[in-house]
Amino acid sequence: MNIVPKITKPHLLTVEDAKALDLPIMTEYFKEHLNPGQLHFMKLLGFNKLKIERAEGMYYVDQNGRKILDFFGGFGSLAFGHNHPKVLEARIRFQEEKRHEIAMAFLSQYAAALARNLAEISPGDLDMVFLGSSGSEAMEAAVKVAERAAGPERSRIVYAENSFHGKTKGVLSLTDSPLYRGQFKLVDDTVRVPFGDIDAIRNAFEADPQIGVIVLETIQGGGGIISAPQTFWQELRALCDKHEVLWVADEVQCGMGRSGRFYAFEHAGVVPDVTALAKSLGAGKCAMAAMIARRDVYMKAYGKPNTALIHGPATFGGIGEACVTAIEGLNLLYDEGLIENSAAQGDYLLKRLIDLQAKYPKIIKDVRGQGLMVGLEFQDFSQTLPMVLRPVVSVLDDKLKGSLSGFIGALLLRDYDTLVAFTEYNRNVIRLEPPLICQGEHVDAFVDALDSLLGRGIVGIVKDFVASQVK
Repeated sequence: MNIVPKITKPHLLTVEDAKALDLPIMTEYFKEHLNPGQLHFMKLLGFNKLKIERAEGMYYVDQNGRKILDFFGGFGSLAFGHNHPKVLEARIRFQEEKRHEIAMAFLSQYAAALARNLAEISPGDLDMVFLGSSGSEAMEAAVKVAERAAGPERSRIVYAENSFHGKTKGVLSLTDSPLYRGQFKLVDDTVRVPFGDIDAIRNAFEADPQIGVIVLETIQGGGGIISAPQTFWQELRALCDKHEVLWVADEVQCGMGRSGRFYAFEHAGVVPDVTALAKSLGAGKCAMAAMIARRDVYMKAYGKPNTALIHGPATFGGIGEACVTAIEGLNLLYDEGLIENSAAQGDYLLKRLIDLQAKYPKIIKDVRGQGLMVGLEFQDFSQTLPMVLRPVVSVLDDKLKGSLSGFIGALLLRDYDTLVAFTEYNRNVIRLEPPLICQGEHVDAFVDALDSLLGRGIVGIVKDFVASQVK
C-alpha cells in the first residue's frame, strides 16, 4: 500500500483576511499579481485611494464611511443598484434551500424558466436562448449562430467603426480598437463600415454576395454613446431582408431597459435576427449573459441532433443561482417600473446637462444619449482657452485628448463624492450610466456637482488636479 504524503497547505488568505486588507497591501497585491499598468491610471484618477467597504442602492461606501454617488454603474451592469434587497432575498433563499447549481446532466428548471422569460420579453420571434456568463460569450454565441445559419458560402461579416463587442478572439475581430486588437492574429473575412451609414452598408451588400451577417451595437457605448436615427434601423432591416443578411444586434450594454425600452432597437419598431444581453442581466450580483435568436435561425444552425451540441451550453451557462438572480431581476424591471423610470430620469438628466452646456459652451461640446445611457463630450483642450492661445495649443489637442474628462472625473470623485466612467474611443467623453433606480434627487446632485466644478474654470480645474497629484 502506497503512503500518500501529506500536502502542506500554502499560506493562503482567508475571506476575513481579504476583508481586512488595508490600502497599501491591496495596492501591493494589485501591482504584483493583477495589472500594474492599470494601477498607473487608477493613481492618476485617485481611484487607488479608496477601499470600498460596502455598497447599497445608488452609493458605494468607503473605508471612512464616505458615500459615493455611482453614475458609472459598472458600464451598465447595475440597473437595480447595489445589493437590491429583493435580489438578495432570492439568492439567500436559493442558498438556504441548498438548490442545485450545476445540472448539466439534467434539465434545469431555472435555466428553462429564464429562457422562457427572455423569449416572452423579446419581440417578434426571438425565442431561442443560449445562456452564458459574459457579454463576450453571448456575442460569440450570437455571431456563431448567425454565421452557421448564413452558411459557408456567406461567411463574411460586416461590423462598424468604433465598435466594441468583446475581447475574446472571435468578437475582438469585430471590435474596432487598435488597442484591444494589439497584434493578435484575428479572424478575417470581415468588412468595416462607418456606424449609422446606411449607404455604406447598402454598397457593401450589393458589392459582396459573400456577406451573410452584420453585427452592430444598437447604441455604441465605447464609441462615446453614439446612436443612429430610427430610420437607419428601419432601412437596415429592409436591406437585410432584401439581401438575406442576418442582423445581430449587440444589446449587452444598452439592453435591459437602459435606453427607456427593454431593447434599444425597440425604439425603431424593428426586430433583429439575433441579439445578446449581459451586464445588468445578472442584477448586479452575478455574471449572466444570454444570446436570443429567431427560432428559424437557431434551428438552421443547430436544429438537428448531430449539430445540437456544436455550440452547446458551457459548464457555467445556466448555473442555478445566476438564473434565479436574473429571473428576479427581470421581474423587478417591470414590477418597479424601472424601464419607464430610465426613460423619465434620462430625459431629466439630458435636459439638465443641455442647460449646463448652454452655461459652459467653451467646455461642453455635446450632450447625447437615450434613457440612462448618456454621453457628455468636452471640447478639445484648445477650445476651452482664450482665442489668442487656441492656435498654439491646438497642435497638442490629440495628445491632450481625454485629459479634461480625466481631470473632471478625478475631481468629481475627490471633491464631490461622485463616480463617472469614460469611453474607449473618444476620450473627451464622460459616460453616465447610473442604476435605473436613479431618482431626480440623484440627477440634481450629480449635475449640481458638475456645475460647481466647471464654475472653477479651466485654469482652476487644471490647477486643482495638478495639486491632487503632488499631495
